[in-house]
Amino acid sequence: MALKWIHIACAILSISGFALRGVLMLADSPLLATRFARVAPHVVDTVLLASALWLAARIGQYPFVEGWLTAKVLALIAYIVLGALALKRARSKAQRATAFALALVAAAYLVSVALTRDPLGFLALALR
Repeated sequence: MALKWIHIACAILSISGFALRGVLMLADSPLLATRFARVAPHVVDTVLLASALWLAARIGQYPFVEGWLTAKVLALIAYIVLGALALKRARSKAQRATAFALALVAAAYLVSVALTRDPLGFLALALR
């Protein structure tokens, strides 16, 4: 049970940290260049990924076998790509802002899939 709470805490820290970094990016804040802002996300995300892999092994459910875990992995990939565009790779601030908003939508979808264990996540509520 402690492993699950570590995973949840890291997910909250990761998404909150990303949201804060996105706001700082939109505001052109020099805080984004601090050592903490550059290192902390990697530490949190490493613990998050390790706990996810460990949880999957402990509960015996794996991506590409369980639909909801497959949806989480695909949403995670979208979140990572969009997050990289938002914080570093996109050329204009408009592109970064769009990628930032879409990354937050991907994160919300990912969390909703985790909570419902349904590949549709929050979309299931709209379709039912």
